[in-house]
Amino acid sequence: QVQLVESGGGLVQAGGSLRLSCAASARTFRTYTTGWFRQAPGKEREFLAAISWSGGSTYYADSVKGPFTISRDNAKNTVYLQMNSLKPEDTAVYYCAASTRIWGLVLKTAPAYDYWGQGTQVTVSS
Repeated sequence: QVQLVESGGGLVQAGGSLRLSCAASARTFRTYTTGWFRQAPGKEREFLAAISWSGGSTYYADSVKGPFTISRDNAKNTVYLQMNSLKPEDTAVYYCAASTRIWGLVLKTAPAYDYWGQGTQVTVSS
């Protein structure tokens, strides 16, 4: 069992930046593909980015490609999401998730992930 804890959310002005962290409780996390999702009120959970276990492969949703960067530090059992040029429409609860499945395009879908964090709120003011 892997427990994931997100941190780094908060209130930021439009155009600002935040770096989210996802810390895992088990060393096996470093063998898992990890993704970031978000969910705004009244909307479905949205895939943002995924990174392979080694960090050698990444994949982004078109909506965040460029301003957002996913990375990982396996020595710290932590995955990051650097978010730049934030907009009010980026306001949502952000979740990290870990998948035991082999890297592939299916990893942009929430059912492909086995473990989820509790989420961290990001609010972007205009």
